[in-house]
Amino acid sequence: MHGTVELLLELGILVGALGLLGAIAGKFGISAIPFYLLAGLAFGHGGIYEMQAITGFLDVGAEVGVVLLLFTLGLEYTPRELLGTMKTSWLGAVVDLVLNATPGVICALLLGWGPVAAVVFGGVTYVSSSGIIAKVLSDLGWLGNRETPTVLSLLVAEDLIMALYLPIVTTILAGLAFAQAAVGLGVALLAVAGAFLVASRFGGLLSRFLSSASDEILLLKVMGIVLVVAGLAEQVHVSAAVGAFIVGMALSGEVSRQAEETLEPLKNLFAAIFFVNFGLETDPTALPPVLPIAITLAVCTIATKFATGWWAAGRSGSMFTGKLRAGLVLLPRGEFSIVIAGLGVTAGLDPQLGSVAAAYVLILAALGPLAPRLAGPIVHKRRKKVRARRLAAAET
Repeated sequence: MHGTVELLLELGILVGALGLLGAIAGKFGISAIPFYLLAGLAFGHGGIYEMQAITGFLDVGAEVGVVLLLFTLGLEYTPRELLGTMKTSWLGAVVDLVLNATPGVICALLLGWGPVAAVVFGGVTYVSSSGIIAKVLSDLGWLGNRETPTVLSLLVAEDLIMALYLPIVTTILAGLAFAQAAVGLGVALLAVAGAFLVASRFGGLLSRFLSSASDEILLLKVMGIVLVVAGLAEQVHVSAAVGAFIVGMALSGEVSRQAEETLEPLKNLFAAIFFVNFGLETDPTALPPVLPIAITLAVCTIATKFATGWWAAGRSGSMFTGKLRAGLVLLPRGEFSIVIAGLGVTAGLDPQLGSVAAAYVLILAALGPLAPRLAGPIVHKRRKKVRARRLAAAET
């Protein structure tokens, strides 16, 4: 009973604080995500007050938050649309990997962490945060933009590469035979291919099965199948987010719209928990000594990730505004980066790797939701300059 009381009190205080922070962010017209991250730092280990009773709940809630963010993102697209974009964006995925893994590899080698740590840290700097980007796209109303399918194809490609990367890196860290990793890779690829096939061929059947006049029944059905598919995806070493995204793509018609509206409050609640939990797992006292390294690395990968989005969007036909938005929205790093760094630290690599990764991810997780808002002022300023040049040319 005492444990239950503590859990309810801590959860109530945390959720209430998030509501106040969200209201403050809304008043100033900015994203609430950085505030949620700071709340996690304040209530975590080394913060002003450490919440302990709700850590288990927040771990589960954070997983559900990512799953719901990617499920609702998947509702905006069909398998055919995404596969068509991926066919034309495969080169962008390669450019993304090379440009953004390289800084992490170089950083690890320069700091003397060794080649294994370089492989691990390359993954930290490479992969963007699908959860944060999904929230930003939704908050800014960019889901229907021309460049958004290109952004999504890069995110899905990153998650698929993670499905190949994680079994390899865990094998290297554990010193196991490469054949064991190869089996995991094969299962992961088959699972993803099978899921796309089912979504494209039998999506209509799934929509009819989930359809219901009752929001309550629809909510229970959709949550059930999304969580089951996400769990099965994790079981075969594919991101749960990829599984949820594919379920979202499989739904169509009225059931898709109804599911989006019904799950919106749940998505917002668990998404906030995800961001808080991210900050909660970061010890603020470990950050100051490694801040110079983390800031330098963040500046470098802001440039490389922006270049990736700009180039990929331009290649798919977007103009200046679309290329700018694509470059800015891809900046945040998050859940995968922390997982990868955690694997390395647990396996006995240099402990500084974890601290640098935490500071680096926290910087980009905070800047990530703010950077896309610069697109509007930049475009407006550019248009004013273009108009001024045209007027000057007309006068001469």
